Amino acid sequence: MGIVNTPAKPLAVITVTYSPGRHLRFLDDTVRSSTKRPVLLVCADNGSSDGSPEQLAAGRDDVDVFSTGGNIGYGGAINAAVKRLAMRREAGEIDPDYLLITNPDVRFSPGSVDELLARLAANPRAGAAGPRIEEADGSIYPSAREVPGLLTGIGHALLVDAWPNNPFTRAYRANSDMGTERTAGWLSGACLLVRWEAFEDIGGFDERYFMYLEDIDFGDRLSRAGWDNLYCPSSVITHDQGHVAGKHTRVTVPAHHKSAYRFQADRHPAWWQGPIRLALWLGLWARGILQQTKGS
Repeated sequence: MGIVNTPAKPLAVITVTYSPGRHLRFLDDTVRSSTKRPVLLVCADNGSSDGSPEQLAAGRDDVDVFSTGGNIGYGGAINAAVKRLAMRREAGEIDPDYLLITNPDVRFSPGSVDELLARLAANPRAGAAGPRIEEADGSIYPSAREVPGLLTGIGHALLVDAWPNNPFTRAYRANSDMGTERTAGWLSGACLLVRWEAFEDIGGFDERYFMYLEDIDFGDRLSRAGWDNLYCPSSVITHDQGHVAGKHTRVTVPAHHKSAYRFQADRHPAWWQGPIRLALWLGLWARGILQQTKGS
């Protein structure tokens, strides 16, 4: 009797959409060429008005678009997609072990997802794996970093604009070793291959983070739960962030600083740490004023 090869279950790929335009089709094309497995692309739509998610999904059963009910943030949309996929997973319709989370403006290199799958399978204590992320100009984005402590967070927040290469920012970005596979404190949420078990273990993303630092919080909670964040430079993607850089600063700057304060306050809640939290809040407030003044 011959050996029967069971087809691989589709890998669930989750992306959060908010009028992604042409980027979404590039994502769909390149993610499918990055793995030998079939792919189910799930678009958690936070209120697109350009019609691009619906256009991509028209007449296809390997693209699933659903409305989250409004702009509920990145982490909230990912969690909603995972809940939507739970029944498919239980029914054996998708890969039960891994899910890929990615931004819609990412382009995958051929074989890059298969490489992440191989590295995660070879490292059973890794809860998530992230690739080397290149910018559109070919520069390497420091996507595998250490979790910022309170002192590092304050120093980075206060000094990065005036002194970009200050020791606090260097420690936070830890971008001197982007060519070696290693365990990081956290990985960029622009592209994460996550073990289902690990995602469920920590309850997914913290939905209090509307935007920014949700990936730092996610990676830190993985580490605290005993999982590793594995940086895999043998897998390469391109993240085209140029279309959003510097836009909507009146919204993004306060959101970033609110998340930064929440992250540190959650981890330093003691009464005697109150003055330090106040110093961080004041520093972020002052930095926000300066950034919005520059942007106006």
